[in-house]
Amino acid sequence: MKIVLIWIGKTSENWIDVGVREYQNRLKHYISFDIKEFPYVKNSRNLSEYNIKEKEGEQLLSFLQPGDVLVLLDEKGKEFSSREFSEYVNNQMIRSVKRLVFVIGGAYGFSESVYKQKQFSISLSKMTFSHQMVRVIYLEQLYRAMTIINGEPYHHE
Repeated sequence: MKIVLIWIGKTSENWIDVGVREYQNRLKHYISFDIKEFPYVKNSRNLSEYNIKEKEGEQLLSFLQPGDVLVLLDEKGKEFSSREFSEYVNNQMIRSVKRLVFVIGGAYGFSESVYKQKQFSISLSKMTFSHQMVRVIYLEQLYRAMTIINGEPYHHE
C-alpha cells in the first residue's frame, strides 16, 4: 500500500518544513509514502470562498486514481486515539488498498464534490490548527501508527 498526503500551498515556515522532512524520512522505513502539494489557486483575491473550494477540489479530484481511498482531514471527521488510528491504517493495509490518500484542505475547507468522493473523514482534534501545522501533526501520528503496527516502543499508553 502507498500512502499519499495532499495539501494546498507551499510550506512557508522553515520549522514546519523541517518537521515534515523529518517524519517523511522516518516513514520511508515503514511504508511507501509521498506528498503531493498543489499550488494555491491563482487570483484567489478575486474569487469567492465557494469558487476557491471548487477550484481546489477540481485539482484534488483530477489527481485521484481508480481504487484510491480518499480520507479527508476535516474538523467534522471522526476523532481517533493514536491506537485507533493505527488500527484504521492497518485495516486498510489488510484490505490491500492500493493508495490511501489523506487530504488537508485549503483555508476554506473542501468542496461538495470532494465530500461526495471521500470514503472517510478524520478530525485530528476539536481544536483548530493552522493548515500548515496539521502537516506535521498528521505526519507524526502516521509515524506513530507505523510504530504501533510494528510493535515498536515509540508509543506509550
